[in-house]
Amino acid sequence: MLTTDFVPGAPNWIDLGSPDVVATADFYGRVLGWTHVPLGPEAGGYGFFSHEGRTVAAVGPLSEPGAASAWTIYFATPDADAATRAVAAAGGVVRLAPFDVFTSGRMAQLTDPSGAEFAVWQAGDLLGVDAVSSVGALTWTELHSPDAEVSSFYRTVFSWDVVTIEGAPGAFYRPAGTGEGRLCGAVVPDSATLDSAAYWLPYFEVADPDQAAAAADVVVEPYELEGIGRIAVLADPFGARFGVMRSVTS
Repeated sequence: MLTTDFVPGAPNWIDLGSPDVVATADFYGRVLGWTHVPLGPEAGGYGFFSHEGRTVAAVGPLSEPGAASAWTIYFATPDADAATRAVAAAGGVVRLAPFDVFTSGRMAQLTDPSGAEFAVWQAGDLLGVDAVSSVGALTWTELHSPDAEVSSFYRTVFSWDVVTIEGAPGAFYRPAGTGEGRLCGAVVPDSATLDSAAYWLPYFEVADPDQAAAAADVVVEPYELEGIGRIAVLADPFGARFGVMRSVTS
């Protein structure tokens, strides 16, 4: 389960690069009930998404040449520079070297050996999102990759505990030293990514996955996953994929 104590290796921020921030904000407002909070000209078009007054994600213009619209998951680190060096040493790619974001924190943009993009966030004034594991907020993360061994990369970089569950495909991860209830996501073997880049897929908690699916492009129709909840995978108007989930414990 995701929490907001943001121990090292846990997801602590998420943002979306979009070719049209205004249209994107309108879409997520209708589907997830989010409010767009622009940060002003000095932020270069970057802004927050809030739900019931709490920051749950962010959005900004695409910044890398040729980039497609996509969600980026950030993982907490006490030292963004050390994490970046660990990524490079383990066979990953540094797309954007560590830099300070005013006094909010320090970040770097990275890619794992299977092609999945992610980022790290070293907190300053901003620890991370205000809410997780509640309606309107990030509730689960999945790495879809053709490389069944890619979890070893993340164990090296973040010291994750990677576990398997009988009957479940792939592996699950939790921050080092945390208990069974702290699973943050899964590494899913995905043959569909053989001819394309692997990717991280965020899931957001919703009250009604079917209603959300009716307002978006559907990648995977809503279905029940025993012991987990009702799930669907969707895409926004610019192709960014995300999941929605009504958890059994929600």
